[in-house]
Amino acid sequence: MSEEINIPEQSKILQQVSAKTAFRIIMGVSLAALLFLVWLIYWKDGAETSYSWVSYLPALNAAFNSLSTVFLLFGLNEIRKRNFNRHMKFMTAAFIASAMFLTSYVIYHHFQGDTKFLTEGIIRYVYFFILITHIALSVFVVPLVLSSFYLALTGKFQKHRKVSKWTFPIWLYVSVTGVVIFFMLKFVG
Repeated sequence: MSEEINIPEQSKILQQVSAKTAFRIIMGVSLAALLFLVWLIYWKDGAETSYSWVSYLPALNAAFNSLSTVFLLFGLNEIRKRNFNRHMKFMTAAFIASAMFLTSYVIYHHFQGDTKFLTEGIIRYVYFFILITHIALSVFVVPLVLSSFYLALTGKFQKHRKVSKWTFPIWLYVSVTGVVIFFMLKFVG
């Protein structure tokens, strides 16, 4: 069942921004976010005070990543059926779940600092392989997701399709491995 694409009224404002300017802003925001996260996790010490609820944030982060994964898969299903409006709703939901994850992740690392994986043996190599690929790809996911949204919201659907062929698998991998890392830290590390 095919349907007409409804571009939200607010996105008409985005259409007034040139693609070059939009991509510069996207890259600037992505770089700023990356530098902030590196500082937060690797150079900033955990806060001097903490709260009991902070210990629940890793599980909440895994839940947000799980939701993002589910919404991504539903979005993929809808675009395959050419249900563009439902696809947009699921992808927006995945974006919101990922943004909630990032917010919770920042709060957690503000209080806790870096998290250590102390288990030895082959599982340590497996963990660090997953962690390193997760981190490396998460660097690319922010500008890819923002670019995909910009292209879709401005009606540049052919370019959106090309960028999203890269965005989707990377975003899905980062979401899934975020959950795997949580379980490995919780039950193995």
